[in-house]
Amino acid sequence: MPRIQPLLVFTPDELDLLGRTADALSAYMGKPVLAEVVDPEETGYEWALFAVPLDVSDDAKNMTIVQVGGQGSRILGNAGGLDMSKGDVFDCEYLWAIQLSNIEGVRFIKVDHEGEESGWSDDLRDLLPFVIADQPLPDDDDDDGENGPGDDDDDLDDEPPDAPARTLH
Repeated sequence: MPRIQPLLVFTPDELDLLGRTADALSAYMGKPVLAEVVDPEETGYEWALFAVPLDVSDDAKNMTIVQVGGQGSRILGNAGGLDMSKGDVFDCEYLWAIQLSNIEGVRFIKVDHEGEESGWSDDLRDLLPFVIADQPLPDDDDDDGENGPGDDDDDLDDEPPDAPARTLH
């Protein structure tokens, strides 16, 4: 009996990171960026594509166009603020994708807007355009523990010291 390879799928933490990346890209670009996980049934591995919905005024001649959405689609993040009804399909400009791999030491492969492999890593964060972390920011206090002349940041610590900070770089 032939051995059946298990499907490669993203972990919940990886899906969360991909969704937060789509949200950060939406904020950075000032327009919706959709991230959709593509079913592994056909390829044996999941992949997540990132794309921007086309505006009616966009000239798509020099763009790689993909359709995002549809019945059973898995959109990550908050969909860039788009009001997506179940089954909606959008024509989008393809930006890039992350696909899973079973190559030793390479769990993730980044595929650019031309369909070429442009990066690979065992750490998803190495392939993303932003550093997204759920770690406290380092303490920037002076050595003497007091603010210097002109420093008025005493009232900037509105969050409790143990609250995790999310940083985008």
